[in-house]
Amino acid sequence: MAHNRNAFTLIEVLIVVIIMAVLAATIIPQFSSSTEDAKRSTLEFNLHTIRSQIELYKVHHLGQPPTLAEFARQMTEATNVQGGFDGDTPYGPYIQGEIPVNPFNQSREVVGVATAGTAPDGVVAGGAGWQYDETTGWFYPNNPEWYE
Repeated sequence: MAHNRNAFTLIEVLIVVIIMAVLAATIIPQFSSSTEDAKRSTLEFNLHTIRSQIELYKVHHLGQPPTLAEFARQMTEATNVQGGFDGDTPYGPYIQGEIPVNPFNQSREVVGVATAGTAPDGVVAGGAGWQYDETTGWFYPNNPEWYE
């Protein structure tokens, strides 16, 4: 009389679980590093775009960069040659919509660098997405991953 086997043995189930655990241990870290790579690429793209648009702003505005107080507005709205918003406003907008978010901290807020005229070597407290030096027109990310 032959026995029909309708279930897996405990050993067979354990072997399958162990194989799945080994596969998960090798695959999951690759996904987390690809997420960091995507954030870094997005950050570098946004940084390059904003920096080039600031340079274009300076060309249109007699060499003057946008002010920190009006940065978002001067970059996203049309301006006159003095950087104002009244009268003839033939320049801009330089960025469509809003200032892009920093993908590491999800903030689009722009704050001043700690020391004007000097490239930052770390983040400015408060959780802003970007640092800006209105004396030079240089633009930096405000997240620790950039300064590591």
